[in-house]
Amino acid sequence: MQPRNMSMSGAVDLSAVKAAGEAKQKAEQARAAAAERGGADAPASLVIDVDEAGFEAEVLQRSAEVPVVIDFWAEWCEPCKQLSPVLERLTREYAGRVLLAKIDADKNQMLMQQFGVQGIPAVFAVVAGQALPLFQGAAPEAQIRQTLDQLIQVSEQRFGITGLQGVAEGDGEQAAEEPAAPEDPALVAAQQALDTGDLNGAVQAYRNVLADDPGNVEARVGLAMAELLGRVQGLDAQQVRKDAADRPGDVEAQLRAADLDMAGGHVEDAFGRLVETVKRTAGDDREAARVRLLDLFEVIGAEDPRVVTARSALARVLF
Repeated sequence: MQPRNMSMSGAVDLSAVKAAGEAKQKAEQARAAAAERGGADAPASLVIDVDEAGFEAEVLQRSAEVPVVIDFWAEWCEPCKQLSPVLERLTREYAGRVLLAKIDADKNQMLMQQFGVQGIPAVFAVVAGQALPLFQGAAPEAQIRQTLDQLIQVSEQRFGITGLQGVAEGDGEQAAEEPAAPEDPALVAAQQALDTGDLNGAVQAYRNVLADDPGNVEARVGLAMAELLGRVQGLDAQQVRKDAADRPGDVEAQLRAADLDMAGGHVEDAFGRLVETVKRTAGDDREAARVRLLDLFEVIGAEDPRVVTARSALARVLF
């Protein structure tokens, strides 16, 4: 399942909620105020932890000067552990053109509800006080970089927001840190194959990584995504859903529908469909549904609460 909304098309639509002229005026006022203070409002770090109490000052007010990217994460979320370091590194590389606000999903449920977050990791942006959905789920670095470039372009063209001035690449606290470890070339090759639509190549590349490192979480997630995309490629969605509705006892029809649900981001629907299929089948049919459900668990990570809930439901129908 590839991250959704990576094209930033939703950002342009949402930004129309507020007149661009008004936003530009606020941005100019904020920059003028910062200049009078000698740039004193530049953050000590380009990556900040934000909670509900500090959201207005750290995100809404800052968004008049710089696009603020929001990373909803949690300690138990394995995909978050892949995505967050990439977002942090790119934010510092962009040297003040974006600001990254990290929000602990478990501790800030009200913000989760306000943004309509259905699962994590989830990434949004706030520009001139307007919330823009970027993507949900772990994403390859190339796609993240493209999204940030588009966000910066939209912010400047529509709102006149050009980011913080005079912020050195890799702000003070980062400069003292050890350089980031080089990326695994095998994983890079696998991600590139996935990005270019070479699903067979991506599957084989991820399998090669797992052959050498069976515990590699990024490779497991990538393999599950590539296999899912391969299964849904070329399917007639309307026909698949009709077959599943007309033939509830047809396991293959239910597996195809569950794959489409997952690929479309309807995670709980996919899990529920397969749990119900396991419940009403036996023998090889039951095993096929159970294995497919386990495959889909890998797509979003074992610690995701939707996976935890579905595992419990699966255990109840099996035992």
